[in-house]
This record gives sequence, structure tokens and C-alpha cells, in this order.
Amino acid sequence: MMTGTIEKTKKKRFSYCLWPAIILLTGCSPGSGLHRMQSYDPHEYRLGVDDEVRVMTFGQDQFTSDFRVDSAGKIAFPIAGELQASGLTTAELAEELSQSLQKAQMLRSPHIVVEVTAYRLVSVLGEVAKPGQYPYQPGMTMLTAVAAAGGFTYRAVENKAYVARQENDETATGFLRPQDYVKPGDVIKVYERHF
Repeated sequence: MMTGTIEKTKKKRFSYCLWPAIILLTGCSPGSGLHRMQSYDPHEYRLGVDDEVRVMTFGQDQFTSDFRVDSAGKIAFPIAGELQASGLTTAELAEELSQSLQKAQMLRSPHIVVEVTAYRLVSVLGEVAKPGQYPYQPGMTMLTAVAAAGGFTYRAVENKAYVARQENDETATGFLRPQDYVKPGDVIKVYERHF
């Protein structure tokens, strides 16, 4: 009877000693001080520096061409000159281009469509097989970005990763879960497990 009570007392003492260690380790886990990155809807995509777009003006081949958004966030469109593209959706850019051609009296009612032909790259660093920059694909998640980088190493923390993201001329940081969408231009770092 006495031996059972001693064993229970030892187990209680051990568990009381173990809890502070667990709490400390949890607080020291990679990314513990970060908040979850605000969710990103890939259908609400806004153009940014280094995106490449195709502008198609129906019935007017001379105004159909490919453009790259320059470091100032602009594209140089014939006749209309430099137009701000960064921060606009493809539909908003098409409307800007249409108004510019009407204002320049080049076309009465132009029908313009803009589509993205190449997105900004996504950088994947840390505990992946092939760290580097990879082409963004619409609907890309943290897990598919890691897959593009050759997958996790055996030391990787697989349930979350650090991310740095450009938001309105500022850099936001946080963490992503495997199913969270990645935004073009994101820098993702896969953490290393410490135990």
C-alpha cells in the first residue's frame, strides 16, 4: 500500500517538473512569436513589380503586346505612355488602358483584355531539398511551394513556415500553414526542428 502511494507521489513530482520544461520548449519553438499571415485570395490578385502581362486589344493588333511591370510599378504602353499597373487587378488595368486610348482619340470604344503571362517568383528557403526561387502558379499553397523546392528535408518543421510578404509598400511577416495560399513575391522559410 505504501509503495503505491510513493509511486504516485514520484509521478506527480515528475509531472510538476516536466510542465515548465514543456512550456519553455513550446515558447522556443520556431515561429512561436509570429501571428498567422492574413489569408490571401488568389482570385483577388493585384499586379506587382516584375509581373508580365499580355494586353490584347481586339481588332487592333498594333495595340496588342506583352509588357513587364517595371521597378516603378508601371508599364510603357504605346500612345498612352507610362501607366501605373502595380496594385491594380487585370480588369482595372484594362479599364485604364481603354480610357487612355479613348483620351488620346486613338480608338472610340476599345475592347481590351489583360492577362498575366508570368508572375513574380516565390522564394523558398530553409529546410527544403532545393532552396531557391520558383515560378508562382495560381492557387499555389505553402505545401505546393515546398514541393516545387524538392520537398521537406528530414529536419523540417512541416506544419508551419515563416513568410515575408509585400503589402502596400510594406513588408508583413507571419507564418503559413501547409494549406494556406502563397502570394507571388512571398519569401518562405521552412524551419528546422530542434529535437
